[in-house]
Amino acid sequence: MTSPLSPRLLRAGLVVLDPDSGRSRRVITLQYNPDSLTRGFQLKTAGAEGGARGEALRITGPPVQTLTLEADLDAADQLTDPDTVELGLTAQLAALESLAYPSLAAVQDAAALLAAGTLEVVPPPAPLVLLAFGRRRLWPVRITELTITEEAFDPMLNPIRAKIRLGLRVLTVNDVGTDGRAGGLAMAAHQQLEQLAGRARGGRLADLGIDRLP
Repeated sequence: MTSPLSPRLLRAGLVVLDPDSGRSRRVITLQYNPDSLTRGFQLKTAGAEGGARGEALRITGPPVQTLTLEADLDAADQLTDPDTVELGLTAQLAALESLAYPSLAAVQDAAALLAAGTLEVVPPPAPLVLLAFGRRRLWPVRITELTITEEAFDPMLNPIRAKIRLGLRVLTVNDVGTDGRAGGLAMAAHQQLEQLAGRARGGRLADLGIDRLP
């Protein structure tokens, strides 16, 4: 029996939002939390070789942040679910894989427009995806990489153990603007970052062996 004093274990996962209404379409919870999350930043600065003086200190916008994580799935821990007994991990993997595709309805609509002689068909908006990594880290993201390694199968060849690798790019106001649901989420993520940074304890010059700055 779990002690009432034990902290609740939160799960990392993806929230799929409707691009127009912003309402939640689906929540994809990772069965096991990743052991690591790799984050990379490509800074956007105005300074360049041969640029004007003072430009090197200017930041032109939020950095391009990329995220990479790996997670495991195992049907052995989900045998109380009838769908898992029947399909193994097939349905869960399909939910992730579907994020890489436009919807079938959008494909059919585009085909109908082309058949009607429309010269230019605008690609449909993809669902807005939010990576939830704890309560204080909610990032609007675009999936840039999805690798699925199926490692074991049941007698019907349904995968029962798999590893997924996700590559994501965090969307900022440079990508989605400040209006709409996506813009609001990007602004909220930026605001949360600044609030967390404000709670970090500052050091002293003496800690660095410096009496005073030149």
